[in-house]
Amino acid sequence: MDWFSAPDYWLTRFVFQRALALVYLVAFLVAVNQFRPLLGERGLLPVPEFLRAASFRRAPSLFHLGYSNRLFAVVAWTGVALSAAAVLSLPERASLPVSMLVWFALWVLYLSIVNVGQTFYAFGWESLLLESGFLAIFLGSSDTPPPVLVIWLLRWLLFRLEFGAGLIKMRGDRCWRNLTCLDYHHETQPMPNPLSWYFHRLPKRLHRIETAGNHVAQLVAPFGLFAPQPGAEIAATFMVITQLWLVLSGNFSWLNVLTITLAISAFDGSWLHHIIPASAPAMTGPPAWYEAVVVLLTVVVVVLSWWPVRNMVSSRQAMNLSFNRIHLVNTYGAFGSVTRVRNEIVIEGTGEEEVTPTTVWKEYGFKGKPGDPCRRPPQVAPYHLRLDWLMWFAALSPIYARSWFVPLMVRLLEDDSATLALLGHNPFSGRPPSLVRARLYRYQFTTWPQRRESGAWWTRELVGDYLRPIALRDVRE
Repeated sequence: MDWFSAPDYWLTRFVFQRALALVYLVAFLVAVNQFRPLLGERGLLPVPEFLRAASFRRAPSLFHLGYSNRLFAVVAWTGVALSAAAVLSLPERASLPVSMLVWFALWVLYLSIVNVGQTFYAFGWESLLLESGFLAIFLGSSDTPPPVLVIWLLRWLLFRLEFGAGLIKMRGDRCWRNLTCLDYHHETQPMPNPLSWYFHRLPKRLHRIETAGNHVAQLVAPFGLFAPQPGAEIAATFMVITQLWLVLSGNFSWLNVLTITLAISAFDGSWLHHIIPASAPAMTGPPAWYEAVVVLLTVVVVVLSWWPVRNMVSSRQAMNLSFNRIHLVNTYGAFGSVTRVRNEIVIEGTGEEEVTPTTVWKEYGFKGKPGDPCRRPPQVAPYHLRLDWLMWFAALSPIYARSWFVPLMVRLLEDDSATLALLGHNPFSGRPPSLVRARLYRYQFTTWPQRRESGAWWTRELVGDYLRPIALRDVRE
């Protein structure tokens, strides 16, 4: 290893690029399937309306050229094609410029989507993917040795991700400090998975161990990323184990997979060879222009790191914040506070024109979020159900749904097929409902005896109305 090249990390780069390309592929497929009903020309938050109020400087995006659903399809499907090619390592088998160009195109295309995605794309893992994807541009092709500086920048990103998340927890909710947060978290997290019920029912002593392990992974292990080997590998291994635990216990989109992907940067080729036997490709020295570009990238990241470092040391630390419009060198964090109870919004419709005490209401079902108490929570991640996630936030406070919830109800009244495709169950076939309403329920995981007796995963109790019955005439007047 010289000052610039790290040839022993060629397999590290290979695995990292394949994993990151797979995350990109999932992200673009999510966009293909969900963007149009959420943000398209007739979406809940139409992009054309957003672009009329947002300049290119405020929201850099290819869609400033003129948004249309057709142009979006070209952008998204191009992202799918390039991601699939990157999964197969096709760009790296070409020349260095081609490899960099493909990874740059992936970053530009996804940045264009995120920057017009508004609240439906306001998740920390969007910025994390963009920052990871930007660094991947400079990792090089298979015929050049991986640059040491970019490997360190990837570890610096992982450090900010984990350490920032650990700090926000310790500064935020007291339950993180007294190790009781996981008494609630598995039940109240945004989208439980098939094993969340079992994790919630673990003995409280194990919940304390879970929480303590999380603190070690996020507050201690990140410093090991900058230690000589095998110290960095040991620290990354601990992080990977905790991320796999999160994969088993909940649905967090591609956040956990992407964190594990970043942790790959801490493993050198000798360790990875035990898992992936492969022969090193022939590599030549990097061209001078490439060295200069990587050095410039490092200087830029160092300068931009001032803002996330200042945020991390601040007593008023913010979570998941980008300090620039292209989502570079961001600050991260999650679950600075943990909700103690779970509320869910249940949307219902009826074919009757007037509401009476005998009105029959039929419930809409979602693909991921809890609804029918007898339905087992599904495994969704690393796929991301954007509407389902926003429904969790909306149940916390109507302010999170102020811009999109009524438009959603209108689309249900219109029997809009694109919107209905976002849902898991439409109780009305052939004829749309006359009225729709939303009610708020308190959900709790069943106990072991309740589970054996009823087969249900949840119990629920009505809290009250979230949105009173409305008809199309009410919103068109």
